[in-house]
Amino acid sequence: MPKNLFIFIVALILSLVFTPLVRLLAVRLNIMDHPNPIKTHKEPVAYLGGLAIYLAFILSIILAMVLGLPFKEISVIIIGATLIMALGLIDDLRPLSFKTKLFLEVLIATILIIFDIRIKFITPDYIAVILTILWVVGVTNALNIIDIMDGLSSGVAVIAALAFLFINPPSEQTYVNYTAAALAGAALGFLRYNFPPAKIFMGDTGSLVLGFVLAVLSIGTSYTRTNNIALYAPILILGIPIYDTILVMILRLKQGKNIFHGSLDHFALRLERLGFTRRKVVLVAYIVSVCLSTAALMISKANFYWAVAIYILVAFFSISIGFNLSKVDMEKPHPHE
Repeated sequence: MPKNLFIFIVALILSLVFTPLVRLLAVRLNIMDHPNPIKTHKEPVAYLGGLAIYLAFILSIILAMVLGLPFKEISVIIIGATLIMALGLIDDLRPLSFKTKLFLEVLIATILIIFDIRIKFITPDYIAVILTILWVVGVTNALNIIDIMDGLSSGVAVIAALAFLFINPPSEQTYVNYTAAALAGAALGFLRYNFPPAKIFMGDTGSLVLGFVLAVLSIGTSYTRTNNIALYAPILILGIPIYDTILVMILRLKQGKNIFHGSLDHFALRLERLGFTRRKVVLVAYIVSVCLSTAALMISKANFYWAVAIYILVAFFSISIGFNLSKVDMEKPHPHE
C-alpha cells in the first residue's frame, strides 16, 4: 500500500474515532455553540470538534515520520499546528480580541520563516518573508471565515488537501504529500459528523489548524512544471476561502462596517437567501472547489498562454458571480423560514 494512502486511512480512522469522543466530552462539559444573529443554526451544537481533527492529524504525521517523512519540515508543522490549535482553543473557550489573535498568528507564522519554510520565488528575501507571513495568516483566517455553515470549511479543506497531494510531484517535497494526506483524512473523518445537519462544530480550534496547515502546504511545492505563472495555482486551490474573504471584506467596507466584525455577507449565506438549502450550498461549494483545483492542476501542466487563459476565465466568473451575489437582499426573510 502506498505510504500516502496508508497515512490518509490512519488519519481518517483516528478522526472517526476521536470526533464522537470529543463531542461526548463537549456535551458533558456543556461546551456548546449557541445560536445568535450571526451563527444561524437553530439549536445548541457541541463545540471543539477541532480537537479531533488536530489529534488525528498530529498522530498520523508522527507515524509518517516513522515511515521516513523529513524531520525538519514536519517538526515545524507539528509545532506550528500545536500553537495555532492552542490559540483556537483559548479563543473558543474565552474569546480573544482580533488584535490579540492576529498578533499571535503572526508570531506563529514567523516560526516557519525561522526554519526556512517560506515563499522562495520572490526577491528580495525580506519581501518574500513579509508575503509569507501575510499569506499564512490570511489563509489561516480564511478557513475560519468560511466556517459558517455545516460541512463547508471541513469539506473544502478535504478537497484542497487532496489537490495539494495530487499536484505536488512525488520526487519534490515529500513532506507535502504526507502532510496533505494526513490533513485530508483527518478533515474527512470529522466531516462524517459535521455534514449538515452537524452533530459537532470544529470551532476556531479546527478551522485555524486547517487553514494553517493548508497555508504551509501551499508554499511547499513549486507548481512550475511548464510555466512560471503556475506558482499562483494555490490561489485557485484555496479559491473558496480566499474568495469569500475578499467578498466579505468588500461588502463590509461598502456598507461602512468593520471588516473584523461578523456579518451575513458570506457567499454561502447569500446563496441560502436565494433559496438554496444548506446541503445544496455546501455541495455547490464542493463542486466549485473541485473545479478550481482541477483548473490549478491544468495550469501546472499547460503552456504559458493556456495558463493565462484559465486564470482570466476564472477571474471573469468570480467577478460576475460576486457582482450578482452582492445584489442579494440579506434583510429579506429567509425563504425556508
